Amino acid sequence: MKKVININERGTLTLPKEMRRLFGGKKFSQVIAEETDEGILLRASATFPMELYSEKRLAEFLRNNEKALSGYHLKKR
Repeated sequence: MKKVININERGTLTLPKEMRRLFGGKKFSQVIAEETDEGILLRASATFPMELYSEKRLAEFLRNNEKALSGYHLKKR
């Protein structure tokens, strides 16, 4: 499918409804724009929150787990 898409003075463009359906009909707010030999390739994108834990925070998790499990006795097989 080929479509002519206008780009406004801010660089914003709107994908036609038919093209948005190609992304599964789901709402999305980000795309990846990639330069290729043929031009610009737009791909659907997803962003997921991620937290990196410091050594101090990991040690805190371990301490809390040990406290929570201290009342349990594991049976040996």
